[in-house]
Parts: sequence; C-alpha cells; structure tokens
Amino acid sequence: MTWKGKAGLATAALLLTSALGIWAKKPWMPPVLLADPGPSGRRVTEEGLLGNYYPASGTGPRPGILLLGGSEGGLGWGGTAQARALQAAGFSVLHLSYFRGPGQSRTLENAPLEAFDQALTWLSKQLSVDPSRLAVIGSSKGAEAALLIATRHPELKAVVAGMPSSVVWPGVDWEYGFGSGSGSSWSEGGEPLDHVPYGKFDFQGGIRSRYDGGLAQASRHAGAIIPIERARSPMLLICGEADSLWPSCPMARQILTRATERGGPEVKVLAYPDAGHAVFGTPVPKGDPRRERLGSTGGSPAGNAAAREHGWPKVLAFLRHATEQIPGGKES
Repeated sequence: MTWKGKAGLATAALLLTSALGIWAKKPWMPPVLLADPGPSGRRVTEEGLLGNYYPASGTGPRPGILLLGGSEGGLGWGGTAQARALQAAGFSVLHLSYFRGPGQSRTLENAPLEAFDQALTWLSKQLSVDPSRLAVIGSSKGAEAALLIATRHPELKAVVAGMPSSVVWPGVDWEYGFGSGSGSSWSEGGEPLDHVPYGKFDFQGGIRSRYDGGLAQASRHAGAIIPIERARSPMLLICGEADSLWPSCPMARQILTRATERGGPEVKVLAYPDAGHAVFGTPVPKGDPRRERLGSTGGSPAGNAAAREHGWPKVLAFLRHATEQIPGGKES
C-alpha cells in the first residue's frame, strides 16, 4: 500500500471516528427540561398527567388555559414564562408535558389526543377554574395539537396557536433529528391520524424544505388536513414569514381560508415579516442573552423580539375578550 493510500485510510478513519462521536453526543437534540413550577405553582402528576399548574390569584374561579409547548417536549422555560405571565394576568394555567417527560414516550409518535381530553377535564375540576371558560394555547407542534383539540372540543372559548400547522405531520424522534419521523404524530381511539408525508430534503432550503414539499402534496392527503370547521372557538394565529423550520404563515393562511370557506370559527392571523419560529411568546428583555438567539430559526433577533413585544399584549387582550374576563373588552 502506498503512503497516499495509508494516509487516505487514516483520514477516512478519522472522519468516521469524528462522525461517530458527533452521533453519540447528538448535539441537535434539545435537552429534556422539567421546569420547577416555583412558589406560584405546583407540579401535577395525578390522573396520568405531568405538568405544572399555576392557579390565578384572587377570589373566585377564573378562565382556565391548557398550555402546550412544542417539539422539545417536557416543560421548557419558554412555556413556563408564558404560564407565569398568564397567571399574573388572571388566568389559571396547566402547562402540560405530553412527551419526553419521565414515564412518557421519548418520541412524538401516535400521541393520543385523549390525553389532552384528560388534561382539560382535570383543569375544569380545579376550584380556581371556571369550567365554562376554557382555552388552549400551543406553540409549533403544540399548536398543531391545539387546533386538533379545538375540533374535538367546541365548548372551548379561545385558541391561540403560535407557528401553527394546517395539517397533521409525521412525528418527531430526536434520536435522528427534527423532521425525522415517519408515522403520524397523533392518534385517536388507538388509531393513528392520517398525516402528510415529508417532501424531499434539499440543503438550500434546510429542514423547511421537507415541510414545503409535503405541504405542496397535501391535497393528496385530504384526511390529514385539520378540519378546522368543526371548531367553534375564535382563534388567534401568530406566525413569522421568515420561519426556517416550517411554513407557519402559509399554513396559518390555509387555516383562515378553510375556516372562512366552510363556515368555521373566526380566525385572525398576525404575521410578522422579519420573524421566524421564535415569533411567539413573552417578550425577551434587552440585555437578556436569549434575545440574540431569537433569530436562530428564521428572521432577525430584533425582528423576533419586536414581534413578541407586539404580539403578546394582543394574545392577552384576545384571551380576555374571548373568555369575558373583561366584559366588553376588545383587542388593543
């Protein structure tokens, strides 16, 4: 064997070792967080649920909100910040973990929608909750779930969906990265829901290319399109035009169009041009190191920060009006 041949083998071995090391560490996998509820909340583990509950202060029952995070699973700090802000605004909030928590599936595949039914039932029984005034908030995959929940629960008073989806997508298995699942994300009655398969991946489009390609073929999978016309609660959808994970604004507009054409609920879309997949959530203060990371999934840090500063008060006003927490109140 020549020197070049031996050097080539050594280089290949080094590259293989490096790749195996990266695969073993899986730097793309988000950590599983179970945020401490803190003094204003408590951990919920009864009735098969895992979450943090933040009852509104003051006397008398208040509107109840089921809060769902995204594909990171568990109980992350972003959802925790939303829950505490909602609690401070007078809502009683159940921040639910629906996968990746202790005792839960490590993948988001065939997750039963009945688990959300159970969460709403639990929430409605709390002394600090008025069961006639329930709402759901979800982000990303949690928004996909929130919209499906709305089609099953016409009694809901409001739905807020950040970076929403108009269809059911394949599940998420973080062992192989975001956008790696093959089966449906959700199930109902033990059977997987129809879903839209991913499109082909291209390096220029990144992970979003798989969703763009799939969405272009969605008409071939009519059963995977979320039947939003079955819902009755008004909806506020928030998206970033520069979303680099999935086409949240095109999907938000599809939801709006379907609801309008089929006699569905009232839907409002807030779309922000210089924001991405971090468009939704509580404002991030200036000087907070997280602010500079807001642009990592599309848009600029400033654009995402501005969208949150504008959008979060809209969320609170929408929820107050829809749940009649402030009689006669209107969106600011």
